[in-house]
Amino acid sequence: MLEFIGPASRLLFTLENILWINIGVFIGSVFAAIPGLTVILCVILFLPFTYQMTAIPGMMFLLGIYCAGGYGGSVSAILINTPGTPHAAATMLDGHPLSKQGRTKAALKIALYASTFGGMFSALMLLFLGPQVARVAAQLGTAEYFMVCLFGLTIIAGVSGRSMVKGIISACVGLLISCIGADPMTGYDRLTFGVGRLYLGLDLAVCLIGLFALVEILAKAELKPDALHLDAKKMEDSGVITKEEYKRMARPVLLSSLIGSLVGIIPGTGASEASWFSYNTAKNMSKHPEEFGHGSVEGIAAAESANNAVTGATLIPLLTLGIPGDGTVAIMLSALMINGLNPGLSLFTTDGDIMYAIMLGLILVNLFMLFQGKFLTRLFAKVVSIPQEILTPVIVIFCFAGAYSVNKNYFDVAVALVFAVAAWVLRKLDMPAVPILLGMVLGNMTETNFRRALLISNGSPAIFFSSVYCIIFLVLIVVAVGTIVRGKLNERKAAQAAGKEL
Repeated sequence: MLEFIGPASRLLFTLENILWINIGVFIGSVFAAIPGLTVILCVILFLPFTYQMTAIPGMMFLLGIYCAGGYGGSVSAILINTPGTPHAAATMLDGHPLSKQGRTKAALKIALYASTFGGMFSALMLLFLGPQVARVAAQLGTAEYFMVCLFGLTIIAGVSGRSMVKGIISACVGLLISCIGADPMTGYDRLTFGVGRLYLGLDLAVCLIGLFALVEILAKAELKPDALHLDAKKMEDSGVITKEEYKRMARPVLLSSLIGSLVGIIPGTGASEASWFSYNTAKNMSKHPEEFGHGSVEGIAAAESANNAVTGATLIPLLTLGIPGDGTVAIMLSALMINGLNPGLSLFTTDGDIMYAIMLGLILVNLFMLFQGKFLTRLFAKVVSIPQEILTPVIVIFCFAGAYSVNKNYFDVAVALVFAVAAWVLRKLDMPAVPILLGMVLGNMTETNFRRALLISNGSPAIFFSSVYCIIFLVLIVVAVGTIVRGKLNERKAAQAAGKEL
């Protein structure tokens, strides 16, 4: 580790990297502060711009968006009682009541400090745990990697929404899309229907622009335009946080950062689960549980430290095993691979200086998020009230520009439009989009390792039970699926019991 720190620092501390970190943090904060615009949408829109960059500036830019998006959602949650991102919903419970008490600046400062601590905590977890996991990854063969991919596909059950069946169908659609193009083993074309441009497959960034970005525009077109008018007087309080309040926040922030990091390491979980679990834990452990829901500083601190602690932890399975922890991190995988960086041992041996630069950069990202939050909070607050009729055309322009810029051809723009229409139809059928993304990301990797393992074993499936790691991942798959199914059944029983009470 120490031998990489020096070269990594020289690669990281350049004017270009510092600039892109700050641009990413600013964009992420602005997007997340606007209700209805998610972090995953922001990352998708700006992903094509990273294709012209080298690995470190590109990842710094995306990590800036990702981390700042975790904090930015709290701005609208506190100011207008509407979470900018789904994981800021827990912050809203105490953030807005504290704002109504005339302590808006204090609530925003608590959210910023807690988010920064959680982000720094998870960045250190990545720095120290990542290389250890990579050493284990070095011992995995094709059969083991297939089991890892299969374990990664269990994420789908966790992001399927209300219906697991619909989630699995969506994932199958994603797996089918991943098959378009040349067969990875034989080179024969599949599902191209004579269209030469499809031989190399569909570009992930182009598909995601249609799947997540343009479809949001179609959905907004069905709604009446609305504008949120923010009362400027809300930002005129002193913003003072007392020593007693800092003491009360210390334990929930530390515990929630640990919870968020552990949740982030497990594929299929995310910031929303971490923030709610941490909020609940903080309430149960608090000496003042009656304040929760009425402006508790502990509640804001717990929720915000947890959802930002997820960010660094989700990169651990991504960088070491190629398994994305959530949908946003899955998109970052293409940013790595476009620069020839394939997740696994090679990232920490042949490209160790680049990997350590990225991990150290995550600490910088959180520091700049703190500085921007302190000096630009009033600006982020004003962003909340941008009218939809101004915002929507700007996003459309970014979508088309991004789709065109990937390969500089209009075919990709047409692909993005096709995916937008398909995603709109799927939304009408209440089919989730994230499983499609995970199917597309993991499909090729799963197929290639499965077929290679069978070639090595002359077609014998016994190879998938031939090592300790295969058995471990098989047990993890069974446990993960069992836990998710049990959770879904409990949700259904709770819903039925609530229906009977009504």
